[in-house]
Amino acid sequence: MFTLGADPEVFVGDGTNIRSIIGMVGGTKEHPLPLPIGDGFAIQEDNVALEYNIPPSGSRELFVGNIATAMQFIETTLNDRMGLQFVRDSALSFPDSELQHPLAHVFGCEPDYNAWTGRMNRVPKAADKNLRSCGGHVHIGIANTKYAQLPVKEVIKACDLMLGVPSVLMDTGDLRKQLYGKAGAHRIKSYGPEYRTLSNFWIFSKHLTSWVYDNVERALEAVYNGMSFEEDGKLIQSCINENIKPLAERLVGKYQLQIV
Repeated sequence: MFTLGADPEVFVGDGTNIRSIIGMVGGTKEHPLPLPIGDGFAIQEDNVALEYNIPPSGSRELFVGNIATAMQFIETTLNDRMGLQFVRDSALSFPDSELQHPLAHVFGCEPDYNAWTGRMNRVPKAADKNLRSCGGHVHIGIANTKYAQLPVKEVIKACDLMLGVPSVLMDTGDLRKQLYGKAGAHRIKSYGPEYRTLSNFWIFSKHLTSWVYDNVERALEAVYNGMSFEEDGKLIQSCINENIKPLAERLVGKYQLQIV
């Protein structure tokens, strides 16, 4: 019916301090480093965070399995070779000592867009110049499916409702919103949309990874069946952008959204 891929980012640390990944694992946006765990798995350095890719997954079981396989292989390898572990925070202020490399000050390789306004999102700037964040972006493959003709902006708005709004209650990493994670954030790819609002909070749990898959499917089905989100569009945006938990609870109740 559709495929789901992801390119999550994650911080690393040595058990005491957070560490920049720059120069440790290799791989770039242009030339990711393939991983020896299957076709489509790769790793790269993105600013101070580690980023990995999984192949497009055609089922919930495959998606959950691919995320778990990548996470286990990468963290085991980092620990064995460098004594590093994943850090679960989606946003952290790094010490100056970890931000000396020029690549620690490169943000975003290409612009993304706001589905609600149709405008390009500005390059983010936080009051804390040392703040860095990790995304949990998902890539929705709908070409050659029954969803192929759906308006991408409506799919992203549906993802905001099904995923972005509940994440306000589920994701404890509020700091990331100072940089990324705004409502409607997306890019359009040849295979379909990339939804860029979520942080990486969901990659550390199989239950949450399943939740992501299920609610991408719910979003696609909602748009396919003609559901409109304009009535509560401003509320959905405010809820996500300002992290308003009481409003999230209200929208969850109204639309019977799924919380894990």
